[in-house]
Amino acid sequence: MTATALPFRVLRSFRALALVPIAFAATLSIAQTQPIVMASTTSTEQSGLFGTLLPAFKQASGIDIKVVALGTGQAIDMGRRGDADVLFVHDQVAEEKVVAEGFAVKRFPVMYNDFVLVGPAADPAKTKGKDIVEALKKLNAANAGFVSRGDKSGTHAAELRYWKSAGVDNPAFANYKACGCGMGPALNIGSSSNAYVLTDRGTWLSFKNRGELVVLVEGDTRLFNQYGVMAVNPAKHPQVKVAEAQKFVDWVISPAGQASIASYKIGGEQLFFPNATK
Repeated sequence: MTATALPFRVLRSFRALALVPIAFAATLSIAQTQPIVMASTTSTEQSGLFGTLLPAFKQASGIDIKVVALGTGQAIDMGRRGDADVLFVHDQVAEEKVVAEGFAVKRFPVMYNDFVLVGPAADPAKTKGKDIVEALKKLNAANAGFVSRGDKSGTHAAELRYWKSAGVDNPAFANYKACGCGMGPALNIGSSSNAYVLTDRGTWLSFKNRGELVVLVEGDTRLFNQYGVMAVNPAKHPQVKVAEAQKFVDWVISPAGQASIASYKIGGEQLFFPNATK
């Protein structure tokens, strides 16, 4: 080995070692910028709300969120399995249950809108009015075409409660169809078959393929539709990004997050109403 070769090799080794902390820092930075996973409802996703809400959160926190839109029951099950970091759903009974089971940290009310019954403008079953229970009784008696989500979503759970109040524990009349699908697809089926559909107002306002469907029943206090948000519990699933998830929870119930929800409108009409402080 020459006298000049040794210093060159030593220098090259030092350069290689110098790159180690840089590579480690880059890896750490990538890990820190991995998005958190939010399991939410098809109604929040298909209404377009997250197109406003998530960029505002990213600007405030630097945290990205990947949304997996499912029925509320399936979204909550993601939390139970530890496949999501935060839940944004709308079935208060199921939400309180998952907290009681220890799979979510704490539930916070975040916003509300309402359900509406839509159907053909001619309204062959004569459902138009304010009373959702009476409307469903008429649909059952008339064997009217009705499209149910049938997917254990918050909307489906609410629909089943209304049927039960109407004295129908298991709707099974001939023209009752459960699609096992999200709100948008259910409305598309209802539009193409001129059938009645229970929908959240947010998705309805953003839905374009209405055909002959119009809002027939609205304003019943039983149609109130509350949304809740909660971080998945790291005591059950240590791998969840609970710090980042809690940052979203804290932000969305803060004045800034609530203002972002209130700002989302379609055609000048507000789709969701923040109520975290109420």
